Amino acid sequence: MVASLNFRARHRRIGCARMLAAALIAGAAFAPLASQAADATPLKIGFIGTLSGPAGALGQDQYDAFMLAIEQKGGKLGGVPVQVVREDDQLKPDIGVQAAQKLIERDKVRIITGVTFSNVMMAIHKPITNAGVLLIGSNAGPAPLAGAGCSPWFFSTSWNNDELHEAGGQLATDLGYKRMVVMAPNYQAGRDAVAGFKRDYRGTLVDEVYTQVNQPDYSAEITQLQAAQPDAVYVFYPGGMGVNFVKQYRQAGLLGKIPLISVSTIDGTTLPALKEIAVGAITSSPYSPDLKNAENAQFVAAFSQKYKRLPSLYAAQSYDAANLIDAALTTVKGNTTDRQVLRQAIRTAKFQSVRGDFSFDTNQFPRAGFYRVDVVKAATGAAFETKGPIVAKIRNPLAQQCKMN
Repeated sequence: MVASLNFRARHRRIGCARMLAAALIAGAAFAPLASQAADATPLKIGFIGTLSGPAGALGQDQYDAFMLAIEQKGGKLGGVPVQVVREDDQLKPDIGVQAAQKLIERDKVRIITGVTFSNVMMAIHKPITNAGVLLIGSNAGPAPLAGAGCSPWFFSTSWNNDELHEAGGQLATDLGYKRMVVMAPNYQAGRDAVAGFKRDYRGTLVDEVYTQVNQPDYSAEITQLQAAQPDAVYVFYPGGMGVNFVKQYRQAGLLGKIPLISVSTIDGTTLPALKEIAVGAITSSPYSPDLKNAENAQFVAAFSQKYKRLPSLYAAQSYDAANLIDAALTTVKGNTTDRQVLRQAIRTAKFQSVRGDFSFDTNQFPRAGFYRVDVVKAATGAAFETKGPIVAKIRNPLAQQCKMN
């Protein structure tokens, strides 16, 4: 009898609980939209970058700057709470593809950003854009994706590889160097580097040298370029490759003897390791911490205070990516369900770039300038000093090959 009474009491409690749950669900269906927005789960944004190994500092700068922008906006972009799901591609295209698939299929992200190296970008670009997920790159800019291989679902806040090095070729020409050697690692961005440099360099290319990705020893190549006796050498060695090359170039007694011009070799991620070793080098860069604009001034101050280092171009471009997304989400009031509307909001977004004036070309790459930035002596051992623009905003020829709606 007691068991029977207990059963009936338990049954009444279960029935009441179900009625209460039904009432709550019915009430929620008629709740104001503002209440729904307040209780909304965060918008998931995927971040893929090279976060480990000799080049890990590049991806870390991208990630840190992106998160700084979100922190400054109270954990939101466009007034919408966001959750960033971070993935390390380890500079391996197959790992990058796995990370992209996880973000799309398991994490259900609406936007993916970051991407440090071009070989990874070439591998993940189609899987992401074919899935209709918006990809906003903040560093890697393979030339094919700026031309015939462009996609309406891919944007960049950096540059395409060709134009990055076209500026380097123009700088070498402006400096009057008639005979040069160019060196780069043998992967997509390295080959783009040489092609871009040759396009705007007006002198004679004595030799073009390709080395292995993450090669630690350049003594044989340095001996080879000494024998060539060029007026100057142009190199593209991002991350740890740049640290090793510049140290060995200095040890060989060449820095100051054969002028060194570089892109993405001596930058905010490598100068702390090089210090005075790099003094005297000349760089071509889309960004420098001493650029004179209000947005950059507050960014450098905030980044330096939080991370105890100066931001690099990788950080600057990723900070711009966060502010681009913020502006677009503001326009669509946080609604990401209509991809076409969101894409149009990104294309026309207005925000203050740390690089100065910013706008997209028809291929959805920036129309932004490049600067001559020298490495000079400073109290910390070395610092960057902007000497002025190399090229102003101009339309890159690759944009004409891009056909999209």
